[in-house]
Amino acid sequence: QVQLVESGGGSVLPGGSLRLSCQASGYEGVSFCMGWFRQAPGKEREGVAAFDFDGTTGYADSVKGRFTISKDHAKHTLYLQMESLKPGNTAMYFCAADLRRRDCGIRSARYKYWGKGTKVTVSS
Repeated sequence: QVQLVESGGGSVLPGGSLRLSCQASGYEGVSFCMGWFRQAPGKEREGVAAFDFDGTTGYADSVKGRFTISKDHAKHTLYLQMESLKPGNTAMYFCAADLRRRDCGIRSARYKYWGKGTKVTVSS
């Protein structure tokens, strides 16, 4: 059973940075979809950034140039480096994975496994 555990959330001032981590376990192999999603209070969950099966990355337009997704295969960890954070980035951030699909992108319906989330608050 795939398990995903997020960490690294917290409170930060506008313009600040955070790095989220997602520790994955319960699977074999290195090529599969993994991504970051977020859900703000009262809003629907939205995709932030993701890796497809072949390593291709995809980002939401709102975070391009500020957020960077990366992964460390040896540590089975997915990261999301967030720069120049804005109050509008406040949300619960979730890590997700799918072991069967090849082109998941930032479409949440394509992901089977989900973590419980880590909270990010951007406020002055």
